[in-house]
Amino acid sequence: MPQLFTPLKIKGIEFRNRIVVSPMCQYSSTDGFANDWHFVHLGSRAVGGAALIFTEATAVSPEGRISPHDLGIWKDEHIEMLQKITGFIHEHGSIAGMQLAHAGRKASKTEPWNNDKLIPIEEGGWKTVAPSPIPFSESSDVPEELSIDEIQKIIADFKAATLRAIKAGFKVIEIHGAHGYLINEFLSPLSNKRTDEYGGSFENRIRFLLEIIAAIRSVWTEERPLFLRISASDWTDGGWTIEDSIELGKIVKEKGIDLIDCSSGGVASGVKIPAAPNYQVPFSEAVRKGSGILTGTVGIIVKSDQAEAILAEGKADMIFMAREMLRDPYFPLRAAKELGYDIKWPLQYERAKRK
Repeated sequence: MPQLFTPLKIKGIEFRNRIVVSPMCQYSSTDGFANDWHFVHLGSRAVGGAALIFTEATAVSPEGRISPHDLGIWKDEHIEMLQKITGFIHEHGSIAGMQLAHAGRKASKTEPWNNDKLIPIEEGGWKTVAPSPIPFSESSDVPEELSIDEIQKIIADFKAATLRAIKAGFKVIEIHGAHGYLINEFLSPLSNKRTDEYGGSFENRIRFLLEIIAAIRSVWTEERPLFLRISASDWTDGGWTIEDSIELGKIVKEKGIDLIDCSSGGVASGVKIPAAPNYQVPFSEAVRKGSGILTGTVGIIVKSDQAEAILAEGKADMIFMAREMLRDPYFPLRAAKELGYDIKWPLQYERAKRK
């Protein structure tokens, strides 16, 4: 059996293969609500055979959105449509996961197809927040430095969002600690210049994340897996490093994180990242071997034999796919055929399997 189609059990959940639909922003919500677009987008990937399907970065508060059109889970009214989506995903053999997020200083922007511009408050935007009043780039607004009380409020928002995710039927949660958003801003010395217990030393900079993990784990039952996405490197001098990521992996493994989803970059503007097939894989491999924690890898993974080799060589435990899944929601069905492995297709599609 190919490694790509070997089941993986984490806590009380068994994943039918190692293919994960990575969180991908859709910018298609109004007031945080999921709708028919999300139902079709996420549901089609379940029909396509992926083991785990994540929502896009889902905001734990309105001001935690990247854009006004982000998915949200800050109020109970969001739950009903999400229940419909998770029910369909589970009916077709996949596992529904939710990525919980707060955009921090990278919030209040237009969608990418509208030039990813800052939205002024007078035009419907909102004041951004961060660990320190440092803008992301020259074109960004200066964020407000979070007070201790405000930090505690955001931690409480993550906990409340987790309770709603449970009601909505999600079986996996991923904490978004990557790509220059709020948790990543606390982790990186480039964006965190605080002098209190949430800044300065490595131990202080990871405190916000550890408190979020503890808050989520206090209500997220033990049999449910909890993932963490990190930017394993800031790709620039003076920033977060792979060595930091390995040390973090050792710590969070003991705090209730089951898998680290290894991405990179996003906290510093203007950084040149050498993107190429498998360019993120060394991060996953290093964290996996250095921390002893399960890892997922991302980054221009587009072929079945490519994904198979990553797993076979012990460089990751799961393959997170984004853009290739946009191009081909049925990648798992195709990959199985290419790797010479027979998997079950939806009955409605069986007549196309043999061609």
